[in-house]
Amino acid sequence: MPLPGSFTTVEELSARLQSGAVTAVELVEHYLQEIAAKDGRLGAFIATYADEARQAAQSADLARRGGCSLGPLHGMPIALKDLLEIEGRVTMGGCEAYRGRRSEVTATLVRRLLQQGMVVLGKTHTVEFATGGWGTNSRLGTPLNPWDLETPRTPGGSSSGSGVAVAAGLAPWAIGTDTGGSVRLPASWCNLTALKVSTGRLSTYGILPLSPTLDTPGPMARTAGDARLLYRALQGADPLDPATQVVPAGSRPPRARSDLSGMRLARLPAAEREPATAEVLAAYDESVETMREAGAEIVDIALPYRFAEVADLNGLIMNAEGYSFYEPLLEDPSQPLDEHVRPRLLNGRQVRAADYLRAMRRRAAMQREMEAAFAGIDALLAPTTATAAIPVAEVDQTKGPAHFTRYANFFNLTALALPNGATPAGLPLSLQIIGPAYSEEEVLQIGEIYQSRTAWHRRTPAGL
Repeated sequence: MPLPGSFTTVEELSARLQSGAVTAVELVEHYLQEIAAKDGRLGAFIATYADEARQAAQSADLARRGGCSLGPLHGMPIALKDLLEIEGRVTMGGCEAYRGRRSEVTATLVRRLLQQGMVVLGKTHTVEFATGGWGTNSRLGTPLNPWDLETPRTPGGSSSGSGVAVAAGLAPWAIGTDTGGSVRLPASWCNLTALKVSTGRLSTYGILPLSPTLDTPGPMARTAGDARLLYRALQGADPLDPATQVVPAGSRPPRARSDLSGMRLARLPAAEREPATAEVLAAYDESVETMREAGAEIVDIALPYRFAEVADLNGLIMNAEGYSFYEPLLEDPSQPLDEHVRPRLLNGRQVRAADYLRAMRRRAAMQREMEAAFAGIDALLAPTTATAAIPVAEVDQTKGPAHFTRYANFFNLTALALPNGATPAGLPLSLQIIGPAYSEEEVLQIGEIYQSRTAWHRRTPAGL
């Protein structure tokens, strides 16, 4: 049987691995060859671990033949955002000043995927310290969005390399992080599915921080089914991350269903549509109708706060916490920092302790109001980004593309981004399914049902 193509889902790859139709060695070698052939142009990876990946794949095949499989993901390749620490490996966090910085710990999520036999292909590019939504990095390079190989376009950030790697078929899936939209923005512009979890659902131990209040790691994949596989493989309490000790127990998988009957999905309030382009809104409206046809009741929701209203508090919290981690670098003008990132985080210098604590108290009160707004609603439907990917040359670094995404981080909601259309030029568009806190399983199920009725997630970039 021929080797599956680069854009085969992980669910199918896992089935073929378990049946013996493909070996881990064949699978890993395929992706390593794709990286060698294409990443010189795309720039998704900051480092690849070819020799170690081949050895791990050989071990996986031997174990499976010997009846000692570690599970359905044993031998499955994966890419990691260069914020996840691996002891002894260089972790730069997108920062040139961290060249040669070797990790002293291994992230809990990395340990979990290794315990299940997954094979790390390498580390992917990120915006410096994960501080930016466009996906640019002025010192280490901006990955090329594979949906336009002629005009460099925004790949989305900060998990830019992970998005490009999966979109271009250099890896079947990847792990990113999301503080204000950083797995969902690349998903939107690269035609992927990505899950933003609620705080504490996935451990952040061993992941370079930006804002512990808002940081969440998450899967980036082709489909909601693949995102579910990776989410389940990584979730769970971690004694090294106190935040995982106080979250609700993982919800049971929802009952099997083929449609959305009985579910109440809220449409975007009319006042919130203004920032989006006509093509984004057309795709969004079509998605809402698809949900209705799938049996969902489409309802209105009275949001206590506008999407734009959370921006200042969100930025205050993120900048204050980020500055506290990287102050020595930020305050040293000789350090080679990204010219766009340094001023963003230096804003944290101006935040007084009293202002920060007031912002945290205000956020807690606002979250309670949002919980009340979601009563009786299974999810809110919104665009992921207001536009399709724009040329990198047109980016205004004083602004960001996270208008529709940071809402979920601020209110600790769950959110799934998934493909829902294309511009006339073929650039991807994206739908966001925003659920209450800790509703990962439910949001993923809505995404799976939507993708069972649409084909946007099956599109792949041409010309690679």
